[in-house]
Amino acid sequence: MNDNQLLRYSRHILLPNIGYEGQEQLVNSHALIVGAGGLGAPVAMYMAAGGTGKLTICDFDTVDMTNLQRQIIHTTASVGINKAESAQQALHALNPEVEVVTIREKSTEASLTALVSNADVVIDCSDNFATRYALNRICLAEKKPLVSGAAIGFEGQITVFDFRQENSPCYHCLYPDTGADDALRCAENGVFAPLVGMIGTTQAAEAMKLLMGIGQSLQGRLLLLDVLTMEWRSLRLQRDPTCSVCHPS
Repeated sequence: MNDNQLLRYSRHILLPNIGYEGQEQLVNSHALIVGAGGLGAPVAMYMAAGGTGKLTICDFDTVDMTNLQRQIIHTTASVGINKAESAQQALHALNPEVEVVTIREKSTEASLTALVSNADVVIDCSDNFATRYALNRICLAEKKPLVSGAAIGFEGQITVFDFRQENSPCYHCLYPDTGADDALRCAENGVFAPLVGMIGTTQAAEAMKLLMGIGQSLQGRLLLLDVLTMEWRSLRLQRDPTCSVCHPS
């Protein structure tokens, strides 16, 4: 790390669990963020601010005025601009020490596989089951940790599938693929603005912990948040022995 980085990340380096070695590991890490919307915005901002060396951001959508209520990485001036590009501009202003790569086309399974294989951690900030199932399959095959989050209305959830561990459950264990994409989307159902920040920052924390090898991840646990009652619940997740993805017969 250079002198600017040592100063910028000094409050991390002061933490015994991180120190110089942990921060240097983070600076040399590469995270793939799929989606630059409500969840991807706080994920990208905190991972950039915290010093993740390289971020690849995938989003083919453009910024719409209705996004600005919660997607805090974008501004009014960003309306009409590709979300990945808008995010890149914000992150460069926030921390020019971080390399930000943008993927502005709709990803195929083949292109996602190439992106996942080059990343150290994958953060799923998408809003549809097709992408979630694809990332789950690819991360399992590539043995890459996957940080999964979702938010709608006043409720959110987050978990980690660490496919570096043989006993890890997968997204398909939690939500078996029915063959139809019936995912609830904010555009049709609405979402409370701070909720995506709470889930997104938790995703960022889990991803950074994984990259630095500190603490205990949400592997094997599903956190559920109800903002109206401000209650977090934790459920245990186990690998489904009948899962057709992670435990094929």
